[in-house]
Amino acid sequence: METTCVIAGGGPAGAMLGLLLARAGVDVTLLEKHADFLRDFRGDTIHPSTLQVLDELGLAAEFHRLPHHKAYGMAMETDDGRVPIADLTRLHAKYRYIAFVPQWDFLNLITAKAAEHSNFRLLMNAQVIDLIREDGAVRGVRYRDEPGGEHEIRATLTVAADGRGSDVRRAAGLVPKEYGAPMDVVWFRLPRQEGDPGQPFLRASSGHLMVAINRETYWQLAYVIPKGGFDHLRSEGIGTLRSTVARLLPFLENRVGRIRDFGDVSVLQVALNRLSRWHLPGLLLIGDAAHAMSPVFGVGINLAVQDAVATANIVGPALLRGEAPEALLAKVEHRRMVPTVITQAAQRMVQDRLIRPALDARPLRVPPVARLPVIGPLARRFVGLGVLPEHVRLTQKGSH
Repeated sequence: METTCVIAGGGPAGAMLGLLLARAGVDVTLLEKHADFLRDFRGDTIHPSTLQVLDELGLAAEFHRLPHHKAYGMAMETDDGRVPIADLTRLHAKYRYIAFVPQWDFLNLITAKAAEHSNFRLLMNAQVIDLIREDGAVRGVRYRDEPGGEHEIRATLTVAADGRGSDVRRAAGLVPKEYGAPMDVVWFRLPRQEGDPGQPFLRASSGHLMVAINRETYWQLAYVIPKGGFDHLRSEGIGTLRSTVARLLPFLENRVGRIRDFGDVSVLQVALNRLSRWHLPGLLLIGDAAHAMSPVFGVGINLAVQDAVATANIVGPALLRGEAPEALLAKVEHRRMVPTVITQAAQRMVQDRLIRPALDARPLRVPPVARLPVIGPLARRFVGLGVLPEHVRLTQKGSH
């Protein structure tokens, strides 16, 4: 098979890039190694910056018809009271909330819209196993599908958007620099009842951290544990997890029995890393394949989508001519490296100043700087729009 652009990975970065290129008239093939998008406890936070991108694509109305919950702010609940983090209602933007949407619904919407264009192909159960190299450049991929056949796709540009465990990155011999994280996350859910809190929040107590996300009919809960600490938690028994949840979130005390055993939880091994070089001749890496983000601030999806928009804006016009000059790939890296570095620096600061001390059972203290008047506007812009938000500039084929 031949195509102009082959994208490995049907997550937010790959799906969005596929849509943007397809609507502009670029021949694009998207490979997703799973049979569907149904993976539980993935990032589900769609921030105002991504809502703006959907609006620019004319998809805002359809997106908002998906089951979702709007969060108008972020706060931390401590043993001493509530500490506001970001009030998005005062954000200078069209959308002033975070929409919590199951990621599979988001991806199904984006890929369905891309499939309306005859120059877009989505191949499921297709896992990249190697790169095609010719004359010192990447010229496509080899992939395996069900029930085990191997195939080649030749392409002008290969894009790796296949996540933090990127097969393409491994095949290219690129290794990200690790910045470390003091924690892993245990995900699980409990039913939501009338009278429960309405907005998502972070619950912080000496020795414990938990994130509670309102999913309308249930709570999606993240219990933060020390890095590599799941085996220890499991050795203490499910009763320890239940009692901890009940102590941190008393309104859930009558429901913790729903956590029957450790088969009801999922573990995210947190990573924070990035490549120093995102491209080779004929190859570009974006999203988590280029920079794995910590779950701090929940901005992973939005960084990935912004990478996709920048890629389409910068490389799309050349792809329409059947070209992908490496100078343009370097331009994508240069533009997106700045927000990546700044966001990861902020995540590392929170990990070091809040998460690590909390997990070490040290007393929690809100830094005095956090109470300065200037911090509120900075926090809501950082959480809501991020650093250097992108806008769709690659026009749809046939539009003027």
